[in-house]
Amino acid sequence: MNPTLLALLAFLPLVLAGVLLIGFRIAARTAMPIVYVVTALIALLAWDMTFTRVLASTFQGLILTVAILWIIFGAILLLNTLKHSGGIAAIRNGFSGISPDRRVQALIVAWLFGCFIEGASGFGTPAAVAAPLMVALGFPALAAVVVGMMIQSTPVSFGAVGTPIVVGVSGGLGKADITERLATGGADWADYFQLITSEVAILHGIVGVLMPLILVTIMVRFFGANRSWREGLEIAPFALFTGVCFVVPYMLAGVLLGPEFPSMIGAMVGLAIVVPAARRGFLLPKTTWDFPESTSWPDEWIGKLDIKLDQVAGRAPMSVFMGWLPYVLLAVFLVLSRTVAPLKEALTSLSLGWSNILGETGISGSIEPLYLPGGILLIVVLITILMHRMRGGEVKAAFSESTRTIFGAGFVLLFTIPMVRILINSGVNEADLVSMPVAMAQFVADSVGGVYPFFAPWVGALGAFIAGSNTVSNLMLSDFQFNVAEVLGISTTLMVALQAVGAAAGNMIAIHNVVAASATVGLLGREGVTLRKTILPTLYYVTFTGILGLIGFYILGLGDPLLGS
Repeated sequence: MNPTLLALLAFLPLVLAGVLLIGFRIAARTAMPIVYVVTALIALLAWDMTFTRVLASTFQGLILTVAILWIIFGAILLLNTLKHSGGIAAIRNGFSGISPDRRVQALIVAWLFGCFIEGASGFGTPAAVAAPLMVALGFPALAAVVVGMMIQSTPVSFGAVGTPIVVGVSGGLGKADITERLATGGADWADYFQLITSEVAILHGIVGVLMPLILVTIMVRFFGANRSWREGLEIAPFALFTGVCFVVPYMLAGVLLGPEFPSMIGAMVGLAIVVPAARRGFLLPKTTWDFPESTSWPDEWIGKLDIKLDQVAGRAPMSVFMGWLPYVLLAVFLVLSRTVAPLKEALTSLSLGWSNILGETGISGSIEPLYLPGGILLIVVLITILMHRMRGGEVKAAFSESTRTIFGAGFVLLFTIPMVRILINSGVNEADLVSMPVAMAQFVADSVGGVYPFFAPWVGALGAFIAGSNTVSNLMLSDFQFNVAEVLGISTTLMVALQAVGAAAGNMIAIHNVVAASATVGLLGREGVTLRKTILPTLYYVTFTGILGLIGFYILGLGDPLLGS
């Protein structure tokens, strides 16, 4: 079959999903089963995948769905536990001492706290944790999801203690061949890998410094009473200050320490500087901005997550410290579980899965319930129940409400993630074709020639849009990006860095990430509305990154000194 036609067929599921969700505003629960069926038919008829492999990929996707639902359930359960214990009311009261301005709250709770959670955990946890917390603070559900999705950008490459780089890039490149070539020049893999890490950190730092301003401006423009860009730009000095306080330590950590800690260090330093500055009114505008009265909110803004902000009946008001302590414990436990080897081994010792599904080599799926953020969240919930001295009825209500919320997300993800796994696993087929994501990337590269570096982050974002994962996009496409750089005679490290940065940005529009975040606030069915808003920062991110790539290659003349070019 003609390569161009094959590439267009590979794009078809993504285009169809976009048309149904964004164009026709069809709910994901209706759109994604259709997209799944179309993807399976393309895999069977055009890619000549065996029916067994398509079915095995579907089962693999279902196992991954359970893992994601486990994280969502944990995030919702912690939120509902705090709702019934009085913790949420205490957290809200605490913000009156920092700033009543919703723009400031978004920058601190969503951006800085969310970036820390991303650095510690990844896998969509920041939106799942931050979105319901923002709803509890009085944000419209749709605004909370849109803001929560925009966290999925700058910190993502170093999320989950660097997994997208440590696992994605390292596993996606031909490490043995590159190591052999490096040895001839007296270098080694560690030097090459650190150069990629440094370039990822610097690119993200340059582009990401504006993300706090973009985040708050989009929130104000689409969810303010006046629909005003100006009201968002009023806080530009403080937003830019927040961005600098995050990206400077973030870049330094990436260049000096490696890929494990930039997002966490950037967030911790940012919180330590920004929160006291906000208390003192440093760089804050004279006007205080808030959402319109909740009685005037359109129906599409409102989710089904019911969080009463009044004190729980029969309880004395809780201190702000006690209200926040479960989230502090969550952050600490996530970091310890990822960095303390004996603890990590203990938590990963329980693994439930299916190896070599239906006899298809290479297709396996497993879930580690204790190591996944869902397990950590459940541990924190149990501690919170004891710490906040909750009554049996309150605990039962929290579990009951959380269970009801999870069912809607489950149905959508039952089709979305298996569709993704079919795309990714399509590289093994009877027609000897590359996988569908690689076919799409090759089509883009062949179409644009020497200006391809501009589109490299777009390809990375496309991979993340498909897979809902920076790590998986890097695994799929890092070697492809490396080879394109070699053909063009330009720096392979910078090209792979462009891939990693673009893949991070693509998380803002990854469909199953949007579904997961929406589920935490009871907003299923409006995924297209969210995507129409998060596409704006995604386009900014990949465009700006692509321009930096062109400057690096063709103006600064960056090459590959470690590979002798």
